[in-house]
Amino acid sequence: MVVDLAAAQAKLPRLGYLDLTINPALDLFEEIAKLKQEKDAVILAHYYQEPDIQDVADYIGDSLGLAQEAERTNAKIILFAGVHFMAETAKILNPDKKVLLPDLNAGCSLSDSCPPPLFKAFRKKYPNHIVISYINCSAGIKALSDIICTSSNARAIIDSLPENQEIIFAPDRNLGAYINKETGRKMLLWNGACMVHEMFSLEKIVRLKTRNPKAKVIAHPECEESVLKTADFIGSTAQLLKYTQNDSADTFIVATEAGILHRMQQLSPNKTFISAPPDNTCACNDCPHMKLNTLEKVYLGLKYELPEITMDESLRRAAKVPIDRMLEISRNAGLIASKN
Repeated sequence: MVVDLAAAQAKLPRLGYLDLTINPALDLFEEIAKLKQEKDAVILAHYYQEPDIQDVADYIGDSLGLAQEAERTNAKIILFAGVHFMAETAKILNPDKKVLLPDLNAGCSLSDSCPPPLFKAFRKKYPNHIVISYINCSAGIKALSDIICTSSNARAIIDSLPENQEIIFAPDRNLGAYINKETGRKMLLWNGACMVHEMFSLEKIVRLKTRNPKAKVIAHPECEESVLKTADFIGSTAQLLKYTQNDSADTFIVATEAGILHRMQQLSPNKTFISAPPDNTCACNDCPHMKLNTLEKVYLGLKYELPEITMDESLRRAAKVPIDRMLEISRNAGLIASKN
């Protein structure tokens, strides 16, 4: 359940008029900084957000880092510059805090590919299987899971289970297949995928590599196997970022959402980063959901404290159990995200 800015505006007699116009002369960076201080708010942003949002964020990270930061923040308000399941995760971990999402339409194609009613029926067919779900899923799927994972900690979580333990992995088939290959497991995979990571063109990447023979190809494990086979390094967003900082190469072809290139360039200004080309006519690989959030919406969200993420308490408690298990396993494995 959510409280939408547009819905709030429709309730004018009770809430009063919300002025959504923004003076073009306003310095949004300065105003957002003021609002954060006045309201005791923190902005958590994913690496795939637009550069301006990354620059005003208090913490930028991948799904694991963002979950860990949401767990430990003392702020009264969390504005989550990401997509819906990320803000839901923050609310699951912080029932007494106000969690805001700049645009409620910022969903996730991967999360949408796994509806809870269908997954519940699927799970019932395999009662001896433990369910490990990628964090890119709804609260409803989390509540049906035994352990949550991210691309950063998936291997550690799988390795923490007995080799003979049967596992259902949801919702990303590409990440699941990659883990199966890396671990030798035979996890049962839900047939879901991320639209952005499935659109990369192998042919165009090979052609780009031919034109840049010294460049290294790095890829997120949500990509299809054919793309992963071309990669010099495969890892989560945070792992890709760290790799570009530490590797001696000076040019990288990056097969993940293009928003990460902003942070890569900031941390390695003397290196060249090329966004891997997708198989579409617009030659863009931006996540349309991630990019719905804007600096203006961040400002309005903080100003009016809307749209707000709320959740049924029984659902929140059920969804929190597998997240807590993930965070515990990650701590035990020493997987603590750094503040980039």
